[in-house]
Amino acid sequence: MATSIDELGSRIAEARQRVGLTQKQCAEKAGLDRSSLSKIETGIRRTTVLELVNIADALDMRMEWLLEDAPPAIVSRRNASDPGEPSTKIDLAVERVAREVEFLRTLDGEPDLRSPSTFGMPRTESEIEDCARKARKLLGYGLEEPAVGLGVRVAEIGLLAFTLPLGEESADGASVLLTVGGVAVVNGTKRLGRRRLTLAHELGHFLFADEYSIDWRVADEQTDGHEIRIDRFARALLLPQKSMRALWPASPDEESLRLAAVTTASEFQVDMATLAQRLRETGLATPEQTAQVRSFRTTRADIVDFGLVVPPASQELTTPDLPRLYEKAVLNAYRKDIISPGRATELLFNTWDEADLPDLPLLPEDAIWSFVS
Repeated sequence: MATSIDELGSRIAEARQRVGLTQKQCAEKAGLDRSSLSKIETGIRRTTVLELVNIADALDMRMEWLLEDAPPAIVSRRNASDPGEPSTKIDLAVERVAREVEFLRTLDGEPDLRSPSTFGMPRTESEIEDCARKARKLLGYGLEEPAVGLGVRVAEIGLLAFTLPLGEESADGASVLLTVGGVAVVNGTKRLGRRRLTLAHELGHFLFADEYSIDWRVADEQTDGHEIRIDRFARALLLPQKSMRALWPASPDEESLRLAAVTTASEFQVDMATLAQRLRETGLATPEQTAQVRSFRTTRADIVDFGLVVPPASQELTTPDLPRLYEKAVLNAYRKDIISPGRATELLFNTWDEADLPDLPLLPEDAIWSFVS
């Protein structure tokens, strides 16, 4: 807990800078004048509870986050970033997710997470492929089957994946390691194939115990070798090499190339850019062919002609989407009367209304004595 007005003021200033507000903007939203906020941030002036509530509202955060220490993983993430730089939406989202998961765990030990043995960062292409095979086995997938239901599988090994609408301009995803387990945020504004690739990428950070990443966007133009290796791990996880070699024609003409591309992308639920990159790194297609694959788009006619599997039948990581394990933890806390209906819906990121919550059993008439005795 914050123990001095200096510490509280510093936390308010840090939070304001992270969301990219000036003192004037924050003060106006909180119903203060700029000089008052400046004095609060520098520890010259104390703040009232009502003012603190208004400041927290202006920063779109809970008041106790200004009073409590952040999870260690979040502090580590901030220390590795450029001081004073405003956080993106994805930064703020992953911080909120981490705080809410840690809050729930302090109430009743749920959600019950675990941390699997880490793999160690692979250095060579063969090591990356081997890590992908081990990860598929850990997740319970066969060596060649599509990695469907990925959000559910990663939760079973301790990584809770939250899919939230963050906009096209925001990064694809982010993740942090908690004291036990970890959390990932996937930008649900992106297309399904991109969302799945992002989650596979964040799983790589989780399994390699990689605490912080400079750039969480999964992009072909990345030059950081560290991120490139995790990108390749993600593609290998989603598109097993053995399956690719079995499915891909040896010398395809343009028609058979397109047929192979749309059927493979559909079966393994990846986008064409991911498929093209995987074809290149496995040596199954020429540079000219991979360029063609990138240009292909699956049409409605393809779906009918080739019997492709399409959303919603195959849909996962919908927007918004919360881990079932996390939702159960919120409901359990609500049923035990540890949290209010309003706090429950807030923990559920307002994806539920209070009317969606289960009815609580009526207390017996003599229950009051258990509270006053």
